Amino acid sequence: MGIINTFDEITQSVLAELEKTQHDFWNISRTTAEFMYNLIVDAGIKSVIEVGTSNGYSGIWLGKALKKTGGRLTTIEFYDKRIVLAKANFEKCGVSDIITIKQGDAATVLEYLPDDYKVDFAFVDANKRQYIDFFHLIDPHLLTGGYIACDNVISHAPKVQTFLEDIDKNQNYENVVLPLPAGLSLGKKLR
Repeated sequence: MGIINTFDEITQSVLAELEKTQHDFWNISRTTAEFMYNLIVDAGIKSVIEVGTSNGYSGIWLGKALKKTGGRLTTIEFYDKRIVLAKANFEKCGVSDIITIKQGDAATVLEYLPDDYKVDFAFVDANKRQYIDFFHLIDPHLLTGGYIACDNVISHAPKVQTFLEDIDKNQNYENVVLPLPAGLSLGKKLR
């Protein structure tokens, strides 16, 4: 039995509808969503930041996992229309109470996070050329033992090359590229 079958019928229906528009909204694959869901639940992750809300597909999966761990999600999106869609989808799927949406340019939002804001998981799925910037802005907020997951590192390899080189040579991180549909970089903060 797949994870999605454990969700209520409304959530299953919403996710199925969003999967039909996956390419229009640059959503992650279900396989990638299930992987992150399991990682969050199994690791007991409580605080997640997402860069790139889009229509809320990944946020629903993250939110459902965080409901199990008692955690919270902060998600960042630039476009009004996508925020409206995401809010409606979060509400329908019963995760809106644990999700905070921050509107604006992701790098700017990350730059102005309070110093004491800490997360144990970060998911990045936005402007690929900015992955290196997002990584450096998230790093001070990521707890030791936490993870940073970045989508599209195989499908958009040339655009994320500087980020991959940077995290691979960073002594504070252990990074692997998982062969999920678009390629997922998963870095664990060691110190």
